[in-house]
Amino acid sequence: MTSDGGFSGFLPRRALLIGGVAFVTFLAIREYRLTPPAYDGGSLSVQDAHEGAVAGDLVLIDIRTPQEWRATGIGEGAHPIDMRRADFVQAMVDAAGPDRNRAIALICARGVRSARLSLELAEAGFANIVDVPEGMLGSRAGPGWVKAGLPVRDYDGVAG
Repeated sequence: MTSDGGFSGFLPRRALLIGGVAFVTFLAIREYRLTPPAYDGGSLSVQDAHEGAVAGDLVLIDIRTPQEWRATGIGEGAHPIDMRRADFVQAMVDAAGPDRNRAIALICARGVRSARLSLELAEAGFANIVDVPEGMLGSRAGPGWVKAGLPVRDYDGVAG
């Protein structure tokens, strides 16, 4: 307490402490959201995912949102199925067929959501889920579909 009865310096230190804690919390949440979980299943480069999808060797599912599909387009050979759909698994089975051993590759923007969903689908009994960790926009795994110059088609408002 100062001679005039005030608490000089208390508020700035407290504000600095609160700001620091908020910033560290922000960084931790950001890192969590941008770091894909460890997925022991297979992974493919965007080039291999494109080739496999076009050849019919695998089913490529773009799990992003309609807004994202409109922004970048949908990779050639991919089925757009928004992962937030309540009937996502059924929509995926409709696109890939009922064989839970069929190769299904998941792609999102930067490989985080596809890795998380790959884990969930593997736990749900899908035996051949493959992640495309580069995503459409690139990640630590590589430049991504768009920067790699792979073909895309416009989103016409119809998803799988």
